Amino acid sequence: MRVGTNPRKNGKHEKINYLHQLIIPVYIPNNEGYFSDCFKILQLCLNSLFKTVHSKTFITIVNNGSCEEVVNYLNGLYNNEFIKELIHTSNIGKNNAVLKGLKGHYFMYVTIADADVLFLNGWQNETMKVFNTFPKAGVVGIVPQLKSFSYLCANVLFDNFFSNKLKFTKVINPGGIKHFYKSIGWDNDYNKEYLRYQLTISDSSNCKAVIGSGHFVATYKNEVLEQNLKIKIDEYISSKFDRLLFDVPVTKKGGWRLTTENNFAYHMGNVYEDWMKKVLDDLADESKRITPGYSNFALKSNKLSYFIKNQLFRRFLKNKTILRYFMIKKGLPKDIAQNY
Repeated sequence: MRVGTNPRKNGKHEKINYLHQLIIPVYIPNNEGYFSDCFKILQLCLNSLFKTVHSKTFITIVNNGSCEEVVNYLNGLYNNEFIKELIHTSNIGKNNAVLKGLKGHYFMYVTIADADVLFLNGWQNETMKVFNTFPKAGVVGIVPQLKSFSYLCANVLFDNFFSNKLKFTKVINPGGIKHFYKSIGWDNDYNKEYLRYQLTISDSSNCKAVIGSGHFVATYKNEVLEQNLKIKIDEYISSKFDRLLFDVPVTKKGGWRLTTENNFAYHMGNVYEDWMKKVLDDLADESKRITPGYSNFALKSNKLSYFIKNQLFRRFLKNKTILRYFMIKKGLPKDIAQNY
């Protein structure tokens, strides 16, 4: 039986004083084999995060079936208010864990990151600078990657086909790009011209962003991610669901996929190396800095626009002659465009 009325009934939530959510799923089931260094790498990841985010960042960690040592560590961080939300679950897979972190909240911007990201100073400011400069941005990454304009970026190219703001420019941090591909096990046999030129967009204030984005660490507008909450995921880790959850919805909302021009994070992988600790120790503490501005330009879906830009125009650019012409018109040297 019930006696009386719940004092919270019809009461409104107190206003949440946070602007930006960050979600990291964590799966470290033991300290053996593949996972032998993962706990140490997780600590590096989170310590770099604590030093580089502003005070209005709502950090959500989803423990996805980790071992007791990791659970105790995460509980300690939560109890000491380093993180704002800690969700414990059995191993339901990376993407289902991300969905758990998304549900029940509304933040204009959400960063989703793997547990082996080493964040660098300035990443949050530079991310918001790109969003504020380019209102159509739907996702902004912080690690430039090779020829990223060729993946789900037809709408950006269509919107700026005749604009001189879209052009190939010199890569300002090729070392950051090389580091990323080494960290994921690539051989050093890719086209080195990708390290010289990248397709970028700029504005009158000279803010520049790279066309395209990866998803091992990236920030999304909320309306992009809210489309995904009912997707049924039946695999633990899957590039297919990364595409369905994080990549395709950006373009379906009419959003652009962009990345900061400079490199603002390192991918550590699952093997500890001494350079990681040095980078962490050298980071400045930015936790008390002034919070950057957060604009709220909402993206809207348009099925006809999506079809024209991401279906018809994308097929148009698949023609090698047309693509080569486009790249040359956008400033890529002719001799490089032949094999770019």
